[in-house]
Amino acid sequence: MLKGEEDMTDQELSQTARQLEATIVASRGAKRLELQPQLSRVLERLDRSGQHVPARLRNLNAVLLDEAIESRFDNMPL
Repeated sequence: MLKGEEDMTDQELSQTARQLEATIVASRGAKRLELQPQLSRVLERLDRSGQHVPARLRNLNAVLLDEAIESRFDNMPL
């Protein structure tokens, strides 16, 4: 049984963030956007616990948020 994010240690959260990063980088389109909320939660938990969150992960999260916003506009009827 997998541990929930709330039960993870800082080390497990860091490992999860790296795994999410690898999956997101290897993915395209909707799959990337599906993983963004989980990445955001993990980064927030690391930040709240005082752990260093690498800039590349913060940047990846920002790029995904931009992609999500663009996707909403692409699907908006004119």
